[in-house]
Formats: sequence, structure tokens, C-alpha cells
Amino acid sequence: MSEKKNPLLAKKKAATSSKQNIVIILAAVVLFAIFYLINPGFASQGNLLTMAKSFVPYAILALGVTFVIATGGIDLSIGTVCIGSAVLAGAICKTGVSMDDGILWLTIPIIVLTGMAFGLINGLLVAKCKLAPFIATLGTMLVSRGLTAVISEALRETSSAVKYPTTGWMQKVFTNANGFPIGIVWVLGLTIICMVVMYKTKVGRYILAIGSNEEAARLSGINTDKYKIIAYMIGGTFAGIAALFYVASNPSLTIAAGNGMELDAIAGVYIGGTSTTGGSASIVGTILGSMILVIIRQGLNIALSSGSVVSATNITYAVTGVIVVGAVMLDVLKKKSAAKVKIPVAEKKAEAPKA
Repeated sequence: MSEKKNPLLAKKKAATSSKQNIVIILAAVVLFAIFYLINPGFASQGNLLTMAKSFVPYAILALGVTFVIATGGIDLSIGTVCIGSAVLAGAICKTGVSMDDGILWLTIPIIVLTGMAFGLINGLLVAKCKLAPFIATLGTMLVSRGLTAVISEALRETSSAVKYPTTGWMQKVFTNANGFPIGIVWVLGLTIICMVVMYKTKVGRYILAIGSNEEAARLSGINTDKYKIIAYMIGGTFAGIAALFYVASNPSLTIAAGNGMELDAIAGVYIGGTSTTGGSASIVGTILGSMILVIIRQGLNIALSSGSVVSATNITYAVTGVIVVGAVMLDVLKKKSAAKVKIPVAEKKAEAPKA
């Protein structure tokens, strides 16, 4: 029975999602307090601004890939597409510290459209060519990294980093508006848009229906291929948008920049409560999950910065891995528990002894 026909089911899911979000918020507060006690500098204005700059591109990447994961798929290419689209746009427009603002503006549509194009390719490979999402997006991850390297080097005739301006309107629009992390405002706006699309539009409902039961969705008349493609295009487009915020904070880019971004983004989605097998998604949870990862990463960097022989990056990977496995295990246990209590009435009647 659908949530539209069963409001009690919808309320139950909303209550569960709210509880998950509250738990994540409490965990974030506890982690923040622990890192503050270890080093009070963790709560300094400079560190908070650094965390905000780091949070924004990962949160936007995570928002986009939430739509993909909601279908029961995965997109491993969003990290390389994010960086690759920025490198490609920079190479085409010959970006540099003395670049004219008119030229710099051209990088925005190039970056976003490049991300969307790779999302379309992923969608076609998964929906029309029937490739497994893992294989399809692993392939485009490698292709996007290789092609952007070849094209950018051919256009620039050098293998050095592509450079965007370090100061100017791009920083004020996407990262730091007179000391305020303006990227947070963008994230809030994109979060609201994603919530409306996921929960209030046909696109979102069909994406969730595909993740819940693709065959049932197809038999009910939903063009499953079309909405899978849309989901991957949303993921690719958001990878392009995330690139705008990344280059505003990191103006010097190489092909290897941002390796592993896709894993952090996907981890944030899983931690936030989106089902690993699709069918349910938490947009707010995705943002909170991304926030948890940024707190852990920056907190460990500060805690292990002085006199430690252990790499904070490696410890962060280990901690993130444990959290992701725990989140997936909770999702599996939750589904098993739900399956046990959902006994059809007809089945009950069949099992009842005859008088």
C-alpha cells in the first residue's frame, strides 16, 4: 500500500526519519564537544570557517548522489567529474589570476554542463545498456579523469595545475562574503530544492518507487529508464555545482585533486539514513551525515597535528569506514525488523484454524 493511501505509514516513516536526524545531531554535538575539550582552538572562528568551506562541496555532492542511491544505484564518478569539469573549464577559458571577469563567467556553464553530460552518460549506461551501476560509474570515473587530463594538457600545452583567481567575485559569491561562509546559504537553498523535488514532485516519487520495487514501478506504468536517467543527471549536475564551490576555495587544481571525494559524499548519504538499497531517502539526513564527516576530519586533524606519528587522514578513513559499516548494518537490521512485523492480513486468515 502506498504512503498516499496509508497516511499512518507515511507518518511512521517521517517519525523514524526525524529520530534518525535527532540522533545524528546529538552525535555531532558530542563530537564537537570532545574535539573542543581536546583543543579549544577547534571552536575558533578561523577553524569554523575552514570547516564550512570544506563542508559545502561535499554536502552538494552528497545531495546529488542521494537521488541516485534512492533508485538503488550508486555513482562512483561524481568526485572525478567534479574536479574534471573544473579543470576542463579552466583549460578552455585559460583561467589565471589576471583573468577577465567576463571570461571567468564562462567557466560556470561549462562546469555545470560537463557534470550534467557525465550524469546523462551514466544514466544511459545503467538504464539503456543495463550495466550494473557500480561498473558503469567506475568506468566513467576513469574516463572522466583520463579525458580531462588529456584535453586540458592539450589545450594548455603544459601539465601544471589549472589556476583560478585567488580573489574576486567568485570567492565572494561561492565561499567567503566579507568573512561570512556564503556557501552555507547555497547549501540551505539547494537542500530545500532537493526536498521539494524528492518529496513533492513526480520525479522524486517515481525515483523512490524505482528504488523500492523497480518491476512493480514499471508494471504500474512508470518509465523506469527515464527516471533513472534523470536521477543520474541530477547527480552529475550537482557534481558540477559542487565544483564551483571547490574551485572558489581551492583555486589551484590538478587532475589528482579531490581524489576520494565521491566516497566521502556517499558515506554522508548512508550515515544520513538513506537506504543502501533504495526506496527511501533523507535529504536532511544527507546534510547532517556530511556535517558529521567534516567534524571528524577537521577534529582529528587538529587533535593529531602536534607531536603525533599517526596520520590524521588515515585515522579519518578508518573512523569513516567504521561509521559507514555501522550505518549500513543499522539499515539492514531495520529492514529485517520491518519485514517481520509486516504480515499480510490475508496470510493471517489463511493460517487461522477453521472452526
